[in-house]
Amino acid sequence: MNQEDYAPEEAYEADGGAGDDAEATRRDAGDAESSRASRGWWDRNADEYQNEHGAFLGDDRFVWGPEGLDEAEAALLGPAESLKDKDVLEIGAGAAQCSRWLASRGARPVALDLSHRQLQHALRIGDDVPLVEADAGRLPFRDGSFDLACSAYGAVPFVADPVNVMREVHRVLRPGGRWVFSVTHPIRWAFPDEPGPEGLSVAASYFDRTPYVEQDEEGRAVYVEHHRTLGDRVRDVVAGGFRLVDLVEPEWPAWNTQEWGGWSPLRGNLIPGTAIFVCERSEMGAPGRRLGERLT
Repeated sequence: MNQEDYAPEEAYEADGGAGDDAEATRRDAGDAESSRASRGWWDRNADEYQNEHGAFLGDDRFVWGPEGLDEAEAALLGPAESLKDKDVLEIGAGAAQCSRWLASRGARPVALDLSHRQLQHALRIGDDVPLVEADAGRLPFRDGSFDLACSAYGAVPFVADPVNVMREVHRVLRPGGRWVFSVTHPIRWAFPDEPGPEGLSVAASYFDRTPYVEQDEEGRAVYVEHHRTLGDRVRDVVAGGFRLVDLVEPEWPAWNTQEWGGWSPLRGNLIPGTAIFVCERSEMGAPGRRLGERLT
């Protein structure tokens, strides 16, 4: 992408946007529909997202979620000094804030995102990180291209087949490579997406894996998010060829007084908002268990 691709005053509209008229429902949504909806939604909403959350995320800060857990403190990818000269792939990079932090530690990051508009915001901030527009399920890199891979709330919650993403990440990592990703904590799906007291009462089954879909008046999905239980996520990691090293559930810190969507100090002090999976590439290869196969 080129710097001139970014037009700050441009009112960006993606084809097929439903705007405020979208209907929320729970229904099945496959790979193609989910990918198309995600690209359109983030292209339409990137400006608002960066305006609302850009100050919290910073230009070159690595934040794992709404709690504000910082990679500089958590070191989930490894000690900061170990990042020097490492090739790192950031998936669902948005405006590439995390990649910029990695570059400041001497790493060689590549920031990948499905949304053209999000990557335009990355260019607005600076052109110091290589940007790639691509789908996480079809990574355009050779086998063994990276030492590390990371994703802060990017791609994984929005794909119908997370095992495919895991296997793609496994493919592009070198032996022993680490893969760390954060998602909304699965317990969130049992509660209303509200930051106040109304968001503290169980309203749905945690075990209902039907995707959340917003669709236009013709029934076309304009936003899709997929629910996996905590056990599902662990099985997805293993099926993708990884060993789970750690599962981090950040506590809400006293300094963080902001609300982010359904998350707030009130809610964050009672139930977890984020789950971070720290994984290492297994040299045993990817097992054969597929998406949706669960022990019963």
